[in-house]
Amino acid sequence: MEDQIRDFIHFLTIEKGLAKNTIVSYERDLKSYWYYLKNIERINEWNDSRRVNIMHFLAQLKDQGKSSKTVARHIASIRSFHQFLLREKVTNQDPTVHIETPQPERSLPKVLSMEEVEALLEAPKVMDHFGLRDKAMLELLYATGMRVSEIIQLDISDVHAAMGFVRCVGKGNKERIIPIGQTALNAIEAYLQKGRGKLASHNRTNSLFLNHHGNRLTRQGFWKILKKLTKEANIEKEITPHTLRHSFATHLLMNGADLRAVQEMLGHADISTTQIYTHITNVRIKDVYSKFHPRA
Repeated sequence: MEDQIRDFIHFLTIEKGLAKNTIVSYERDLKSYWYYLKNIERINEWNDSRRVNIMHFLAQLKDQGKSSKTVARHIASIRSFHQFLLREKVTNQDPTVHIETPQPERSLPKVLSMEEVEALLEAPKVMDHFGLRDKAMLELLYATGMRVSEIIQLDISDVHAAMGFVRCVGKGNKERIIPIGQTALNAIEAYLQKGRGKLASHNRTNSLFLNHHGNRLTRQGFWKILKKLTKEANIEKEITPHTLRHSFATHLLMNGADLRAVQEMLGHADISTTQIYTHITNVRIKDVYSKFHPRA
């Protein structure tokens, strides 16, 4: 049974070209499903899995306190996998046909105020190469709304300073061009001139952002840097690498940006994903009204 999971992951990687993080999620979901079938339901062939077995597995996820969003993701993974098995003639039936996907709760993403963003962006000490790098990364992240996975994959050639944009490859290997403001461009230029060379040392690489070994910075490395700078900026909110992306979108919409333009910059396939940020701006407007209107 594990061999078929491996074949499916290979199919998603080579033929579908899905992003690495998406592949990892599929593999994790399917391995937990396979473990459940094998050890709880005593099923050793994919063709023996039935709708009731899957429903029992999903019930177990709910009993473990998994959110409806996580359950929905498992259903999507299992459904895609069984459709693959059917196409490959490994099985002769699809047990997911009549399984409904629960509507995930849409919690509003946490965002920083403009004052908190300013404090965070001023936190890096630009007296050394690490500070110059961190300043450039944060300025670029807030200026473009890019995902951290996209930022760390940038090469020097992806930044077109003269034309004021950055070339980014996002989910599903989709390329997009995002404008950059002068403040972020200045920070990147300072890092390239005074900081990156000291990090690169003898390591010849085109990666834009480097760690202390001179290699491409990792997500984990970025996460550690962000936690440190959040503390130095005296921000008490819990900040994740996605927080600046959320703040970027929210602040644009609060200042009158077009929703379609924000969708394009974020790289959202569906505008409904971008619309979550309009809910945040509506909540903030209501808070301002309640606080300042004399008859609120």
